[in-house]
Amino acid sequence: MQAYCHSLTQYKRLKTREVRIGDLLLGNFHPIRLQTMTTTDTMDTMATVEQSIRCIEAGAELVRITAPSKKEAENLLNIKNELRKRGYHTPLVADIHFTPNAAEIAARIVEKVRVNPGNYVDKKKFELIEYTDADYAEEIERIQEKFTPLVRICKEHGTAMRIGTNHGSLSDRIMSRYGDTPMGMVESAMEFLRIARYESFHNIVLSMKASNPQVMVQAYRLLIQQMDAEFGECYPLHLGVTEAGDGEDGRVKSAAGIGTLLEDGIGDTVRVSLTEDPEFEIPVCRDLVKRYTASTRQTQHIPAIEKITYDPFNYQRRESFEVSNIGGKQVPVVIADLSKLDTLTPEKLSAVGYTYDAATDKWNISDMAADYIFTGDQVPNFALPGTLKVIVDSATWKNATDHDKYFPIDDVRNYLNGTTKSDKLNFVMLDCYNDGTLASQEELQQLAADKTVVLCLSSTNDHAMPSVRRAFVELMQQQVKNPMILIVDSNWQTTDEHLIHYATEAGALLLDGFGDGVCFGMSVNSYLKQSEAGNADTSGRNYITNTSVEQFINSTAFSILQATRTRISKTEYISCPSCGRTLFDLQETTAKIRSVTNHLKGVKIAIMGCIVNGPGEMADADFGYVGSGVGKITLYKGKEVVKRNVDSEVAVDELINLLKENDAWVEPAS
Repeated sequence: MQAYCHSLTQYKRLKTREVRIGDLLLGNFHPIRLQTMTTTDTMDTMATVEQSIRCIEAGAELVRITAPSKKEAENLLNIKNELRKRGYHTPLVADIHFTPNAAEIAARIVEKVRVNPGNYVDKKKFELIEYTDADYAEEIERIQEKFTPLVRICKEHGTAMRIGTNHGSLSDRIMSRYGDTPMGMVESAMEFLRIARYESFHNIVLSMKASNPQVMVQAYRLLIQQMDAEFGECYPLHLGVTEAGDGEDGRVKSAAGIGTLLEDGIGDTVRVSLTEDPEFEIPVCRDLVKRYTASTRQTQHIPAIEKITYDPFNYQRRESFEVSNIGGKQVPVVIADLSKLDTLTPEKLSAVGYTYDAATDKWNISDMAADYIFTGDQVPNFALPGTLKVIVDSATWKNATDHDKYFPIDDVRNYLNGTTKSDKLNFVMLDCYNDGTLASQEELQQLAADKTVVLCLSSTNDHAMPSVRRAFVELMQQQVKNPMILIVDSNWQTTDEHLIHYATEAGALLLDGFGDGVCFGMSVNSYLKQSEAGNADTSGRNYITNTSVEQFINSTAFSILQATRTRISKTEYISCPSCGRTLFDLQETTAKIRSVTNHLKGVKIAIMGCIVNGPGEMADADFGYVGSGVGKITLYKGKEVVKRNVDSEVAVDELINLLKENDAWVEPAS
């Protein structure tokens, strides 16, 4: 195994143990299973049954239901019986957090239980405690005493178990020894897995969820490495980015994390956590998984990686020199492809963040304004915004009059053999192993010596991301330090398919520190289909609606950079997907908070439905809005409680006051 998967260049699923969940088989090369979680009150049997049926009919192969206490756990029997009576035999999963006795009841009823090792036995006090080795061993014995009864019940009843670690709910013991780290997440799960193995119980699935895709990806990789080193085998993996949010941001963040792992053959079941009705999660799961069938993932020759030139377990951005505002310490740039527009006008630049005010003869520039536009063979016949630069074909650039604002793009051989070159900035396209090769060593060294060259990496291989990643490894070995742009074109059709494609192909590279900019495009066929059918579905899930293709792609580019933590351009919302524990209308509240805070660039706000998803799950947030009782909200700054039991009618105003008190508030532009 290479680092954490079978291969970094050839697609092959990671071999894991086979697990049985009712009649469903998971792992050991069985299909990647799709699942979701209900949002109804578990005590409302019929509502939970009806929602479960909607999820099953949407394609869910497992349905998870919260069981926060004994009474909900006991009511799972009524839910299960009603579903079976109606002819639905999809396995049910009980979601347990703080209550071992609820887990022990549920394990006798449903096909699988999920426990969170951070709070199943431990009560988090967020205290820093120094543990001696003896103290630590004593804590492990206490866990074994509390956890073993559940293991034995699962073994007796043939019930599967998910040991589901969450980044934000690590125990004080783990935090004190490992900190809030991916390795801490791994050890949290391994403590419980060792106990299960001691009892010869192996019907286990594991997960390493975080709201930060960077942390999530590193934790899964480390877990695989640790299981392989300690046991010589791996258990099936449930993939998910927790508290991903809603709409485009939720899909992008989930795809960046989950897609990165799926690209390397990792993952046996997926759940996309969206702040939407659960049946809407399943199509997104399906769009992610369908990319990895035999017909869509043809293995083409990419040279094997003999030595990894980067650390896949710790983020570090690849070293590059600066060319203009690209590379070095600069944030990644966004290049908008406008080459498919028939004509360029000032109005059309609004799609990429530049709005022209004719009355004042001035441009307004948004926080998500593209840094460059690619116009192909067109030269705009109007004065451009001062900060915007244009990339054109080399032949077009040769005839352009303004060589301070316009820059050429060409392929490697034409560039090296030609004379049409800027003395400031040249974009050079590099096809990555489309025919099994990259470029000659001599050509790479010529490019490396040219301090005006920015390389644009792309691949038409079905296995495109690993092709580009392999190119980065080769370029690092050759000491090529030019800035590099990730070029990703989509041949898909629907909005979600495009989002997932861009977020996976570019996100996977950005999460490993590769890329000094992004440029996304669509095939001509996809572009025309979007333009023609864009208004056919008002839900916005099937086709791009209420916006141009260019605006959609530009927004997606900034969302991916934000999700991968490589460029922050807007407010980030860490929002749980709602469940039966939720104490307020999460979708409505999220929309309300977003409407009054979406101008706060770089601020991270967590919106959590209950205390289970409170201070732990929102570990990454600056401020938190957490349900603490019916109609009551508790406000946090980081993990610190600031105001308890605020009436929900005034809680959003109180959140704004909290932001103001901590100098995180600015008045929105009029």
